[in-house]
Amino acid sequence: MKQVMFTLMAMILALGVVSASDYKIPLIGSKAPKFSANTTNGKITFPNDFGNSWKILLSHPADFTPVCSSELLELAHLQNEFKKLGVELAVVSTDDIVLHKMWKAHLEELNYKQRGTVHIGFPLIEDPDAKVSRLYGMLHDEESTDRDVRGVFIIDDKNIIRSVNFYPVEVGRNMNEFVRMVEALQLTESKFVYTPANWQKGDDVIVPYLPYSTEELEADPKLADRYYSVGNRMWFEQVDASTAKVDNDEE
Repeated sequence: MKQVMFTLMAMILALGVVSASDYKIPLIGSKAPKFSANTTNGKITFPNDFGNSWKILLSHPADFTPVCSSELLELAHLQNEFKKLGVELAVVSTDDIVLHKMWKAHLEELNYKQRGTVHIGFPLIEDPDAKVSRLYGMLHDEESTDRDVRGVFIIDDKNIIRSVNFYPVEVGRNMNEFVRMVEALQLTESKFVYTPANWQKGDDVIVPYLPYSTEELEADPKLADRYYSVGNRMWFEQVDASTAKVDNDEE
């Protein structure tokens, strides 16, 4: 009898380990998990159906709630900005498709911040069984067992996860930050540069290497107009090199 009990306990523990591994939050650098689901734009397979576009998958706690409504309206007003960056958007919650469609129609009638009404072109994904939410680690049981936290996954054109963020239910997200994040990621992918704190598009960028040698500077004095240092650990490349800056003092 004891042997049977031990066997059952071992099986339960093993199932728990498997279950936990299924719900692991996908990390930066990993392949975006694939799923198929019904949405307000029809059935989709994510991320495959968006091809070689960048993608942002956002979760939210519940339809018709005020913070979530404000977030979707802000996201909708930024659709053209994301389109210019080649980004496709998708939003998921544990609500069903019927409620999604009702909420979408309601939001499209609102004149939020006196900017006029706006069409929501991105799909709202139904997830009543929480399979998608679990797959992406958006359902945090300590917070709620049936409502998502505010999760954001930025995924590149190769379907690799590049950024992961989670926000509490009480705090609405700054949707402009995700535009900035994509701009920064695309810039650092196209050039071997980093972006400093509070970077905005058009700001100078950090070069993670010594940009030129004494010999190179002698051969091309204009390099001094393109790069400058703050102390001897931070080298910057000027986006607009019309004004040269040099600061070699330690800070």
